[in-house]
Amino acid sequence: MIDAPGAQMPLRLRLDGGALTSNYRFLANASGSGVAGAAVKANGYGLGAREVVARLSKAGCRDFFVAHWAEAFAIADIVPPDQITVLNGVGEGDIMAALSLGARPMLNSPAQIERWRVAGGGRCHVMIDSGINRLGIGPEQISSGLFDGLDIDIVASHLASADEDGPQNAQQLALFRQVISMVPAQRRSFANSAGIMLGPDYHFELTRPGLSLYGGIARPQMAAFIKQVAFPQAQVLQIRDLPAAAPVGYNATFRCPAAMRVATISLGYADGYLRGFSNSGAAKFDGTSLPVIGRVSMDLVTLDASGVQNLREGDWVELDYTLADASRQSGLSQYELLAGLGQRYWRGWQ
Repeated sequence: MIDAPGAQMPLRLRLDGGALTSNYRFLANASGSGVAGAAVKANGYGLGAREVVARLSKAGCRDFFVAHWAEAFAIADIVPPDQITVLNGVGEGDIMAALSLGARPMLNSPAQIERWRVAGGGRCHVMIDSGINRLGIGPEQISSGLFDGLDIDIVASHLASADEDGPQNAQQLALFRQVISMVPAQRRSFANSAGIMLGPDYHFELTRPGLSLYGGIARPQMAAFIKQVAFPQAQVLQIRDLPAAAPVGYNATFRCPAAMRVATISLGYADGYLRGFSNSGAAKFDGTSLPVIGRVSMDLVTLDASGVQNLREGDWVELDYTLADASRQSGLSQYELLAGLGQRYWRGWQ
């Protein structure tokens, strides 16, 4: 959040800590005999990693996954560092920081394995590429002696299409099962939020939910259980009465079909409310919907306020941001909707 002494921030995120922990407990229960960890990378998917980690730790979570070493340092005073996994592994410039902190790297290549071994790095995790072809050791790269001398806790892989019903899920599972016998690890981890819902075959000892902790619906059967966590709110800066045919916003993509009351709010694509919401998103005031009209710009959004005559400058509106619905409205993924939330919001946890 940007500090502005003596000024009120015109943007805020209302964050529901009860919903976050409820979502974690649902995902932990759905993981069956597996234990649920938590992906808290990208600053807790945009919501604030420190607050997220503190709440999930209190709820019983003991495995936290970040992308970068800086993200690990940011939460290492909240949970023991050995509960933190750095998914992007350990580069040449990371060794000193990794050894001093004590978080665990997810080793993604033979080069990273050798780097960790030479440094005498201690306990680690290993990522196997079972078909997403991003980070991970390909089956063809596994050779005799590759893992010699490593103290491996977790062997993991990552599903590419768990949110869909297709053959790739079973293909990846079969390959993962084939390869893990070659990795001397204590625990196995395969399922993300969507993968948890694929059933017990995908759970193993540890699951790694991310999106659905924060209110995302990774698969349809989750919709009845996953609760919204983030509620963006913005302040009304101006209200005007416009005549029929008046253009609104850049490039006049909206023209008033009749005389309209138009509210401009302090929000824009710099805050993660992207152009995909132009002429499709909405906000609410006193339970009444205020559709977005015209193009979303960097700092401003315009709303049709014709149905709320009691709306005034300085009032607050709440954006429609139930992730699955907002994704359909905007064409953006639920991940983008969360991770893209900017730094100008005042974040308030309940």
